[in-house]
This record gives sequence, C-alpha cells and structure tokens, in this order.
Amino acid sequence: MLRNWINIFLYHIKNNKLFTALNVLGLSIGIAGLIFAILYWNDEHSYNDWNPNKERVFQVINRVSATDYWASNVAPLEAHLKTDFNEIESYCYMDNWYYEEIVQYKNKKEILKITDAQRNFFEMFPFDFIHGNAKTALKDNTSIAISKAVAERLFGTENPMGKIVTYSGKKLVVRGVYVVPGKSSMQPNAVTNLIDNRLLAEKENWGNFSFGLMLKLKNPGDKEKVIAKIQKLMFENRIVKWAKSEGITIEEWLKKNGGDDLKVILEPIKDARLHSITDGYAEGKGNYQFLLIMVGLSVLILILSIVNYINLATANAIKRAKEVGVRKIIGASKSNIIKQFIFETILITTFSILLALVIVELSLPYYNEFLGKKLVIFGSQFYLQLVLIFIITIVVAGIFPAVYVSNFETLKVLKGNFGRSKSGVWLRNGMLILQFAIATFFIIGSYIVYEQIKYISTKDLGFKGDQVLSISYRNKYNWKEDNYKKKVYNRYNMIKTEISKINGVEQVATGAFSFGSSNGSTTGFTYKNSHNIQGRNMAVDFGMLEMMQIQIKEGRSLSEKFASDTINSMLVNETALKEMGEKNPIGKEVNWNENKLKIIGVVKDFNLFGPQDKVPPMVFFHFKTVDWMLQNASKIHVKVKGENMEQTIADIEKFWVKNVDTDYPFQYDFVDKEYARTYETYVKQKNLFSLLNVIVILIALFGLFSLASFSIQRRMKEIAIRKTLGAETNVLLKELSKQYIVFCVIGFLIALFPVYYLLNLWLENFAFRIDISIIPFIIGFVVLLILTLVVVLSRAYQATQVEVLKYLKYE
Repeated sequence: MLRNWINIFLYHIKNNKLFTALNVLGLSIGIAGLIFAILYWNDEHSYNDWNPNKERVFQVINRVSATDYWASNVAPLEAHLKTDFNEIESYCYMDNWYYEEIVQYKNKKEILKITDAQRNFFEMFPFDFIHGNAKTALKDNTSIAISKAVAERLFGTENPMGKIVTYSGKKLVVRGVYVVPGKSSMQPNAVTNLIDNRLLAEKENWGNFSFGLMLKLKNPGDKEKVIAKIQKLMFENRIVKWAKSEGITIEEWLKKNGGDDLKVILEPIKDARLHSITDGYAEGKGNYQFLLIMVGLSVLILILSIVNYINLATANAIKRAKEVGVRKIIGASKSNIIKQFIFETILITTFSILLALVIVELSLPYYNEFLGKKLVIFGSQFYLQLVLIFIITIVVAGIFPAVYVSNFETLKVLKGNFGRSKSGVWLRNGMLILQFAIATFFIIGSYIVYEQIKYISTKDLGFKGDQVLSISYRNKYNWKEDNYKKKVYNRYNMIKTEISKINGVEQVATGAFSFGSSNGSTTGFTYKNSHNIQGRNMAVDFGMLEMMQIQIKEGRSLSEKFASDTINSMLVNETALKEMGEKNPIGKEVNWNENKLKIIGVVKDFNLFGPQDKVPPMVFFHFKTVDWMLQNASKIHVKVKGENMEQTIADIEKFWVKNVDTDYPFQYDFVDKEYARTYETYVKQKNLFSLLNVIVILIALFGLFSLASFSIQRRMKEIAIRKTLGAETNVLLKELSKQYIVFCVIGFLIALFPVYYLLNLWLENFAFRIDISIIPFIIGFVVLLILTLVVVLSRAYQATQVEVLKYLKYE
C-alpha cells in the first residue's frame, strides 16, 4: 500500500511540476521565516535562564522622576542591609557596566571588559569555576577572577591560580577562573573587588546614586516587604534629614521641592533581558517588541504559506476526482483516502522543511549580521520546536484537503460532472481572501514603517554632526591623587591645543555627554516655587554648542569674554524652561545642587538621545563652573575640513597614540553616524518589513497564479462555447477576472482595522511620529489590485487564445 501511495505521489508530481514546485517553495519560505524567528526567540529567552537563582536575585532600581529610572543606588544603604533585613540572604554592590582596561601579565597585555563588585558577585551570577571557587575568588581587594578564555590568552598552559597581574596600577592575584554557563546579563572577562573603598567614601551620602545593587532574597514573596523597608530608610535619611537641615517641616520641604518622586523597584534577574524597565546591565536590554514583531510576522507568513498549500491542494483535487471515485468503487474506505492524502502532505512538508533548513543555513550569516548575534541551528529545544512545526503544518495543511477529497461523491465523479460541483469553493475562496488580507497588511504596514523611519532620519535634530569626529577619551588619573581636578583639566587643554594645530582641524571641544547615548548625569534644580526639575547635566567647553550648530533661542551662549561664565552662569533648554514656568528667564537665578546659578540663555531643544525619544530638561554650564564634571567627559569632539579628511584623521591618530593613549587603540566615529545607531533597531524593522513584504507578495502571487490557472482550466469549455457564440476577448477577460477583484476588495477591507491598530501601536514608540493618513491605504489597495489583475488577466488572456475546437469536441 505504501509503495502504491508513493508511486501515485510521484506520478502527480511529474504531471504537475510547476505547481508542486510553487507549493514546496512557498511552504519552505514560510517555515524558514519561522525558524529564523525561533532562533532569535530562543537566544533572547536564554539570558539568565541557566541561573538557578533567577527567581530570587533582584536588581534594585530607583524611579527618580516620572520618566527616569536608575539602576544605581546609594552607598549608605549597605549598613542597614547588614542588620535590618532578615529577608535578605545576601547582597552585592557592583558596577553594572564594564571598564575596558588593560590587564598585564609579564609582557602580555589584554584589553578586558572588567566588572568591579563585592565578594558576593558570584552568588548573584553563579558561574562555573574550573580553578578556585565562588567564595574565595574575590575574598579581598587584592583579588581578581578571570574567564577561561582570558586565562588561556594571558597564561597559555600555565596554571593561572596565584599569578599576579597588573591592572590600573595595582597588583592583583588571580584567585579564580570561571566559565559563563550560558547567556548572562553580566558576562565580564574579569571581576575585581575594589569597590569597597569607593563605598566607604560615600557612606554618608544619601543623594549620590552611583552603584548597582543586587539582592538575593530568602523568599521571593518578601519582595514588597524589602521595598517598603528600603523606601522608609530612603525617606528618613533623605527627606527628613534634608528638611531638618533647612530648618523647615517635611511638608514644607515636599511642597518646596514638588514632592518626592523616589520609588524603589526590585526587578528579578529573570526579567532583566526582555522585560526590564531600564537598561541596567552591561550586556544591555533586549528589544521585546522587535522580538514579538519578528515572531508575529513569521507566523503570518507561515499561515499564508499553509493557506496557499491548502488552496492549491483543494484546487488540484479536481484533477484527482476520478482517481478517488475509482478507488472508492474498488473498496477504498474514506479513512484510507484521508491517510493517503495526509501521507502526501507529510512528504511535501518534509521536503519543505529540508529546503527551509538549507535556506536558513545559507542565510544565517546575513541574519546574524542583521541582528548583531551569533545564532546557530542547534539545541534540543530547537529540534523539538522543529518537530512541532512539522506536526502543526501536517495537521493544518493536510487534514483539510484530505477530508475534502475523501468526501467526493462517487456517482457524480464517475459521471464526469464533478467539475460543476460547488463543493470546496467557499473554502478556497475564503482562504484566497485571507491571502489578500495578509498581503494588504504587509503592503500598507511596510509603507507606514518606511515613512516613519524616513521622518526620523530626515528630521531636524537641532544639531549638525557631519564632519565632527567623536573620539573615545579616557581619564587616566585616580580621583584620590593630589590636584586631581587640575591634572584632568590641564591634560584636556593640552590635547585640545595640540589637536587644534593639526592641518585640517577646524575646532576642538567636548562635553560631559555623548550624542545618541543616555550615559551622563542628571541633577535636580529648583526655581522659585517650582517643583524639583531633574535636569540633564550638559557641562561643555567654550565653543562646543557653536561647533555642533546648536542654536540659542534667547540670550547668549557661554563665552570666554565673561569671567562669570566659568563661575555662576548657566543656560537651560526649552523643555526645562517650560517646566520652570518662566517667560523671561534671562538673569534669573536657580538653585542647582545648592548652588545659585544665573541663566544667561535658552538653548533650542535638540535630540540628544535619539529622534524616537523625548527631549529632556537640560542645563548647560562650563566645566569650571562645576569642576568635577570634566571627569565625566568620555569623548573629545573634533571638527575637520572636508578636504584631505583621511590625512587629517591619520595625523590625529598619530598624535593620539603617541601622546594621549599609548596602550589603547584609537577609536573614533562621526557624530552623525554614531547618532544614527540610536534608531538602528527601527531601521532594521523597516528593512525586515520590506523584505517580508516581498516574500508575502511572492507567496500570495504563487497561490493566485495557481488558483487562477486551475479555475480557468475548469472553465475552458465555457470559454470555448462563448467564443463560438461571438464573445469578445475583453468581455471574457472581464468575466474571468471579476471574482478575483471582489476577493481583493474583501481582503483589503478585512485588513484595514488590524493594520491601522497595530501600526498605530508601533508608532507610540516614537516621541516624534507621523500621523497615519489615507495615502498608505490607497497605495496598498492600488498595488494589490494591479498585482491581482496582472496575474489573473495574463492567465485569462492565455485561456482566450486557445484552439476552440479542442475543447468543443472533447466529449
């Protein structure tokens, strides 16, 4: 029996090569798209999944304003964590970012990603130790733990335990070598225990949020109790003490400062990658919405492919009607026929999955480049998911056609009038309408996405970053050194002076911020009786605003001509001014961090973080006004001339590696390109939508072409008769295509609400967005209609040109 089924299957493939190829190709593309999405899904959900404490380890996050969430904490809290929190098993202060610094062993140097943390770090992230153990790896401030890969690079075949390495001028002993067992929110090359002295220096400062903090709870259910205790401590040691120091009541202090926005949040590490409210770990935050979009669109395409398969299978069944009728006459049962057609679906699906895997394997390097990942087709979870796709495809794509075919009425089939039966027409037509609806969704959606990305790409950002280099800059001095601030300032001035002398350099300046980055600091300030305004600290050098062509809307910019501009002058942006509620700000004083600063100008709003983000309140002052701010400058900006730019950059690099950073590579980017990466994810979404749009249209056209061919083939005798009676070609074309135009319109109408609702939801990600107009819908309908008419009319025209006599004498 099985051999007979295979022979029948091969016979029909041989006689329907084109339609079988279209079927397999459409199904394999749909499955390949879903495999891509599954690989991405598995990778993102694997973060911290290996961690046995993922339900009990929490990161402490502070909401400091309605829109600002900090994954940083105050140092004095530690003293209370030791004594007042029975719910906590252990805690760990750490830097939840990486220092990229040199670690040296003898003559070998490696630039490593280093995390500074307390000794309990490996309780929060229990990596596997191949030398040493988690308890002793960071036992004191002379210890360093390194990854296995680093140990091999630095020590080769030597045993690294007990070896002394040099890091940031300190001698550290290797007391542990670890392997990260899976994707983790923290994956440092090395971990040090140098943070305790920094915590000690801040042990009385309840206003400086500078340290990451992890808590391991005995019972996750005690989370709310811990939150309540921390918030009580913060209130008592901040608001109560601050009010007392000012000689006013708590109510008066709260009224004066617009209340207290501080709210403590404990976020489990299992939510860190995809569901975090802030970017609180060095490995960054995943884009959950993009992940859902990828999976959702891939599922839609697979549905489209399966619908296409069912349509073709039911249409092709007409050709097999007599086969089924004869088999029933000679004793084949209904279940036997169903099994045969499901068997054929299994073979088609198997071929499609194999082809899909080939497509994925060949395309994976490009996909990894697109996502910035290193995905591989591997893993028991993936294989189980592949089996599930196989089963679902067979159940959905195989059962419908099989049941449909098995229900053929034997007598009608053998009489030869089955072709005029209405059976299965509604199913095929309904699925064709669904195909049109999905295609409409992609055509309109891709146009809206394209328009939004075009809008943010061409929007006036409020600054000009072309021909401005952003050079990575390191502060090489220790803050404990004598004259630390003076050394930092003198070094910057030396660099600025020397680079300015290089041929092709127009201007050099810097600021304690980076375009397109959220790194930096904020400080609350008040004006008269206004609430506390959390302003972005924009410490700058003279000429920085002018170099970036940032406009002054009112008043003036900072200038070397005025001595006060390095003492007590400041500027605010338009957003800050709105929050202040002052119409005439020039000359007015604000209370910034207990300093009285005078407003000399208003800066026109510009997009610092990215065109998708709101512009925050900003305050601008010179580095000398707040002398500790220069140490926050991580970039030096250099404007270069367009002529001989490559030579200018080469000369800057030559100076830099000789006089500024001899041990580190010279790293730079153009500000405009650096800034463009802030919305790179959305550009990828646009490219993804465009690519999938092409795939969807192709699959839909495959189905439409095949279905139209079968449908017209069934009506060939009718066409021949009508031509004999004198029907003109254009009349026949109209008659043959009108039903598809109706299906096209219905599918378009069905897609209208989903595409409007979902794309409007997507646009809510952007502070600056387009309004959805009627134009995308008109374009979508016109494109869909044109494609439909091209396919259907081409097949219909071929049908009208056939030899009439052939079909009239058939019987």
